[in-house]
Amino acid sequence: MAGDVELVRVVRGDLVESVHRGHAVICDGAGTVIEAWGDPAAVIYPRSACKMIQALPLLETGAGRDLTSRHLALACASHQGADIHVDLARNWLADMGMGDDDLRCGPHMPYSDEASATLIRAGDSPCQVHNNCSGKHCGFLMVGRQLGAGPDYVDPDHPVQRAVRAAFEEVTGMESPGYGIDGCSAPNFATRLDAFAAALGRFARPGSDRRGAAMARLTAAMAAHPELVAGETRACTDLMRAMGGRVAVKTGAEAVFAAILPEQDRGIAVKITDGGTRAAEAVIATLLMRLGALDPQAPIARKLTHGPIINRRGIETGHLEVALA
Repeated sequence: MAGDVELVRVVRGDLVESVHRGHAVICDGAGTVIEAWGDPAAVIYPRSACKMIQALPLLETGAGRDLTSRHLALACASHQGADIHVDLARNWLADMGMGDDDLRCGPHMPYSDEASATLIRAGDSPCQVHNNCSGKHCGFLMVGRQLGAGPDYVDPDHPVQRAVRAAFEEVTGMESPGYGIDGCSAPNFATRLDAFAAALGRFARPGSDRRGAAMARLTAAMAAHPELVAGETRACTDLMRAMGGRVAVKTGAEAVFAAILPEQDRGIAVKITDGGTRAAEAVIATLLMRLGALDPQAPIARKLTHGPIINRRGIETGHLEVALA
């Protein structure tokens, strides 16, 4: 990815053992770039870091007007497949008169070790509700029902995905150059990193119109229910807990990370070129500290930005260094 810069070093002993390069952009609520590292115009797939944008039609169409904040948090989640996630998804489907077979995300084993072990001990196979994107797909189903559309809601030409693309292009302020198919089979629309950061900035400063109200509800739901957005031991959950519900953060596959900071009037977008999650987590935590949203003394702040790296015998062998010039 052209124009990337060194953002994170991994140090062992006296040597820099690995280097992660990438891009990062901070925008204000008007979508103006405030700071940037690397190439702000780098074109990326935001992957699951843009789920709050994909959820906009859920509220803007009126489909989800009566949903609780817990449902909205799950719609924006990449969850662990723990009981709190799976039960909420199943009940949501049941309330719509639907079931697991109506989903189009595909099954995978829960990311939660406990939930995975429970399935194995019972001799059961995972269902689609265990998929980390099942909440987003419940939202898609609800939008599809509202629009009177067919069952194949992940088709890029389906009315649900046309609505998602329209919202995505409007809040990023640019026409998407294309899409890739995500792990959950839904299209993921490409955009520039600065355009993605601008959209996050607009979430941080929502207007008073229908879109602004939708943005505010989704951001508040994520920040209020960090355990639903990801799960125990996950960076998204731990970071939002450490910031006391004042900031919404969301990771995406291949080392994308997003943050919405209403009090600071800022949106942050990060992309690590090599797809290294540890680097994306280190950079987003550093930028959250830089903007005064995350206490540098919080355990999760040090864990993500420094480490230390511990070996199998509990010996400290290395650490991370974030290099934001």
